[in-house]
Amino acid sequence: MKNYKIFFLLFLLFPFLAMNSDKSAYRIYNGKGHKADYEDILKAAKNADIIFFGELHNNPVCHWLELELTQDLYAEKGNKLVLAAEMLEADNQLILNEYLSKMIRKKDFESEAKLWPNYQTDYAPLVDFAREKGIKFTATSIPRRFAALVNLKGFEGLDSINAMERGLIATLPIKYIDTLECYKFIVKSVGDEMPAHLSKNLGKAQAIKDATMAQNIMKSGAFNGQCILHFNGAYHSDFHQGIVWYVHQAIRKTNMELKILTISCQEQENIDTISKHDADKADFVIIIPSNMTQTKKN
Repeated sequence: MKNYKIFFLLFLLFPFLAMNSDKSAYRIYNGKGHKADYEDILKAAKNADIIFFGELHNNPVCHWLELELTQDLYAEKGNKLVLAAEMLEADNQLILNEYLSKMIRKKDFESEAKLWPNYQTDYAPLVDFAREKGIKFTATSIPRRFAALVNLKGFEGLDSINAMERGLIATLPIKYIDTLECYKFIVKSVGDEMPAHLSKNLGKAQAIKDATMAQNIMKSGAFNGQCILHFNGAYHSDFHQGIVWYVHQAIRKTNMELKILTISCQEQENIDTISKHDADKADFVIIIPSNMTQTKKN
């Protein structure tokens, strides 16, 4: 009888024991370091005006969750949802609009636009979803040639570009705080023995990217009741700096209030714990195993 009771107890517990032995693809934590889940992110996103999804560019879990969040927010917001992304440069907005409106074919868009090597697997599902549902998609990134110009010559390098090209970047001059950790760290990481293609203007090059993305986000309808879901590298929005900092500057110039939600993806060996430093990076942090399979590098 005793053996029977033990067997019956094990039978009841087996599903839970099996669940605990499964390998998890990710864990979610809130900004206080407490465990959360996808539904917590979705609930917060439904109440936000601007959502920053800070991804790891080559991580398939990030891209899967981006698409899931897009689909679930669309079910709630409909055409009030606007997608926006660092991975598409502002000078490709016209051809992107032509593709979204079904004016041009998929193969024409993909052959003529400047797309990342991992576009097909990681970003095409987002763009194609926007096309299917008829929702707006904003290419927020500065054309890379202008970021390279700032890296080479500082902000002064932008004095040489014409009026039409200036419409593709943040209104000059931009506010640049070199003591912000996101810029101070990137300049420090370059060091004295820097590669030939980098310079001590790297922080400024990062800032002009962030400022341009922020301005394009605000132009996407943030003050018109739209819900903007922006995809960017996590470094651009971690600790509410980078793009988020510039968005806050824009909001302060108005009498309006906007709710901002940040999500950050991080990789580490043990996903069952999170440091206070990493928890502070965003409102929600998605921890993914560091040995996760990667998509094609951008």
